[in-house]
Amino acid sequence: MPVEFISAVHTDSGASGPAASSRTGLDVDHLRKYARALDDGGFDHTLVAYHSASPDAFQIAQFVATHTERIRPILAHRPGVIFPTHAARALATLDQISDGRLTLHIISGGSDEEQRREGDYLNKEERYERSDEYIQILRKVWQAEGPVSHEGKYFRFEGYYSDVKPVNGLVPISVGGSSQDAYRVGGRQGDIFGLWGEPLKETAEQIAAVNAVADAAGRPHPRIWVSFRPIIAPTEELAWEKAHRTLGVLKDQAKNTELLRHYRTTGRPANVGSQRLLDIAERGEVQDRCLWTAPAVATNAAGASTALVGTPETVAQALLDYVDIGCDLLSIRGYDPLNDAIDYARHVLPLVRQELAHRATASHAA
Repeated sequence: MPVEFISAVHTDSGASGPAASSRTGLDVDHLRKYARALDDGGFDHTLVAYHSASPDAFQIAQFVATHTERIRPILAHRPGVIFPTHAARALATLDQISDGRLTLHIISGGSDEEQRREGDYLNKEERYERSDEYIQILRKVWQAEGPVSHEGKYFRFEGYYSDVKPVNGLVPISVGGSSQDAYRVGGRQGDIFGLWGEPLKETAEQIAAVNAVADAAGRPHPRIWVSFRPIIAPTEELAWEKAHRTLGVLKDQAKNTELLRHYRTTGRPANVGSQRLLDIAERGEVQDRCLWTAPAVATNAAGASTALVGTPETVAQALLDYVDIGCDLLSIRGYDPLNDAIDYARHVLPLVRQELAHRATASHAA
């Protein structure tokens, strides 16, 4: 499969600069502009994120699909929010509207507090078990030629059938996480597996863990999606100056966020992915070619937060390092979302694609 680029839609114009990345309101004109910038800039996919307080992800994904020509929305979805039969029908409808461009990203949930805001009181292990069952039901409904029934640990229904099916029979399904539960569900069920940006060694170990589960289940290895927040500038010096300005804003912003107030009273984040990023940061602020862990510390690793810092050439080479260990979906989104997306499209995507094309030509000639 070709190497592809992922961004993330941003629904609120907010302020320019790092402060914009935390805003989650809805500015329809900005969303349209943002989606079209990604489409025109050559991104292949864009994540439509999920949070209990954010604009509805299903509707945002439909908006993106109807205002773009080629970019593929990756819809983040929590299995505890919508019953799987309804979700199967809604997802198939959205896939039809997007002409087969939809991907589903299953979010099992890393924060008990956040899950409980929407009435989900399962523990983490149970949430991953439910995700496994949920994915099985989605595929069963999509592939059914007649009514289907199901009786499992978390869901039960009888005689369900949907008249609407995905364009290509199935919607690709992504699973993410850094725990053994995540590896197990992702290896058994995922077409794609998502990772946050860790050093090359740790990333390779995670890929091997997921692939081992897939091998045991007799399934193809999932495509690997890895996420970073690149900070680029024309020179290395300017890139690091920009990085430290960004860090200052993130630190100021963190003092007033609900998430960080919670962490100050309860300690480290509960999800394994965040814990791993913080542990990695303790070993060094800059690792490998240009992986910068300081933003993870500033945000208490509240999501994909590590950066790649340098010139476009340096960042492109760092991304290629991850391609070389098996990552073929590269998620790059910035702390200044729209401006960074435009810069990545102009200066980073072409470099990576040119090098990959050169490698393919050289390999063919050999």
